[in-house]
Amino acid sequence: MKILITGHRGFIGQNMVKELAEHELSFYEWGEDAPKVKGLDWVIHLGAISSTTEKNVEKIMTQNYEFSKWLLHECIDAGVNFQYSSSASVYGLNTDFREDAPKNPMSPYAWSKFLFDRYVEQLGQTYISIQGFRYFNVFGKHENHKGDQASPYHKFTKQAKELGKIKLFTGSDKFLRDFVPVDYVCKLHKMFLKNNLSGIWNVGTGRATSFESVARMIAESLNAKVEYVPMPDHIKSQYQTYTCADLTKLKATIREKNLC
Repeated sequence: MKILITGHRGFIGQNMVKELAEHELSFYEWGEDAPKVKGLDWVIHLGAISSTTEKNVEKIMTQNYEFSKWLLHECIDAGVNFQYSSSASVYGLNTDFREDAPKNPMSPYAWSKFLFDRYVEQLGQTYISIQGFRYFNVFGKHENHKGDQASPYHKFTKQAKELGKIKLFTGSDKFLRDFVPVDYVCKLHKMFLKNNLSGIWNVGTGRATSFESVARMIAESLNAKVEYVPMPDHIKSQYQTYTCADLTKLKATIREKNLC
């Protein structure tokens, strides 16, 4: 199978390359010459500005939205199937996480993902498979370059090893997220490559875990302390205090199509 992966140097991209190593892979990163898709079986579009605190709206819309539309239409014209990464940030501060639930994007990044999802849903019938995966809080290997955007698992482990303490926002016992391993995300992409399905699916575990639970687990394993700090004002208004993937649609698809 011939597959183009965009964003292959990123966190999920590096893991995806390893997961799909038996296939004939090619790669694209933003800034390179426009990718050629003719003759491919699939494009897996992971490349994006993923920072939820990036304020340059024009930059985000160009890379995350306009380029995604261009690449999708290149695939439609060439008859190449298309997978892409979406985000649970489209739900914003809502607590209904069904795929068809109302959306409430709170950052330019979340808006770019919401708008592309919406564009895909309004396309109508095409002759290719278009599969969107709405990631919840992904964690795992190759997060080193993400800085403040890294998962709590990575940040807390790094702090514990380097400082002997973990800095945790006050009230983190009430901040719960659906943390999903990156290995599972990549295996799900691979599973869906074998089918001509189209749609958008939540990707998570269906369980919510508090930041405090994660911090204390890591602190205990690395003999570190937990230190509470106030949440910065600039992230308070858009901070998701709770996420938990509704996996009803994903489980039904896997069951009905016998994807396991």
